Amino acid sequence: MKKVLMSFAIGAAVVMTAGAASAQTTLEQVKKRGTLQCGSNTGLAGFGVPDAQGNWSGLDVDYCRAMAAAIFNDPTKVKFVPLSSKDRFTALQSGEVDVLVRNTTWTMSRDTSLGLEFGPVNYYDGQGFMVRKKLKIASAMELSGASVCTQQGTTTELNLADFFRANKLKYEVVTFATSDETIKAYDAGRCDAFTTDASGLYSERLRLTAPDDHIVLPEIISKEPLGPATRHGDNQWFDLVKWTHYVMLTAEELGVTKANADEMAKTSTNPDVKRLLGTEGNFGEAIGLTKDFGIQIIKHVGNYGESFERNVGAGSRLKVARGVNALWTKGGLQYAPPIR
Repeated sequence: MKKVLMSFAIGAAVVMTAGAASAQTTLEQVKKRGTLQCGSNTGLAGFGVPDAQGNWSGLDVDYCRAMAAAIFNDPTKVKFVPLSSKDRFTALQSGEVDVLVRNTTWTMSRDTSLGLEFGPVNYYDGQGFMVRKKLKIASAMELSGASVCTQQGTTTELNLADFFRANKLKYEVVTFATSDETIKAYDAGRCDAFTTDASGLYSERLRLTAPDDHIVLPEIISKEPLGPATRHGDNQWFDLVKWTHYVMLTAEELGVTKANADEMAKTSTNPDVKRLLGTEGNFGEAIGLTKDFGIQIIKHVGNYGESFERNVGAGSRLKVARGVNALWTKGGLQYAPPIR
């Protein structure tokens, strides 16, 4: 009888604990606080960087602002929390941030062992190398014997080791705790090459003393699917994060922009557009939002293509081609499930 009572007590405790946890969802905490706390890069041009006045911009920053727009109809209700590669997962696990949007690679070990959920890929990337033009190196296969600067606590270290081992090339790795230390060391000549995600190479090259003296080699040596991460166990919040991205993709596919969203909401007879903008159905309710959450995202932040172009694409200093980040209708990998 004691065992039965004990089992019942334990079961009741589990139910109470689960009930208490579900009563304090991430969305409810964010609404109560009045701001979204977004784990961000410490400073990576094109993705997440503050200016001298503390105003943040970047592709990942737009994602955080889009979430705030969906929740509050106000993209400014975000607190950006700069996190190093070493600290980013701990900050998310501990609840210091509500979501991590910090050019973070989705891997199996991170997905299964850290208590995290990885959302959709907002930037398909791959690791590459940058070298000085004066070395007259045209391919990563010519890097045998080179010293290579990279950042600790990232997938970059393992990819680097795998590449040189697979190609039977010798190298010396020179690691640093932060991206800032790494790029400064490369600029100072402490290593022959610098390696990180290709997007990061174009971004970090802007910080070098003489950017035009350096080239990005053509090889991509890894798959780096970058996207947001949330804590495991809060399905509603995870859905909100996912559909923020899907709304931006769908808007681009349907031709809905910051400039025409209001007009499209009034005049479009396309059922897909009407569901996207909330004039038909109530799809926001399923994720704890209002039915017009989609138009709030688009009016305040824009569609995915607009965000890409101004932050990393043709309209930015990085001038990165869309490539695999183009919509599926244009030969790329970006694809959103239907809103229905």
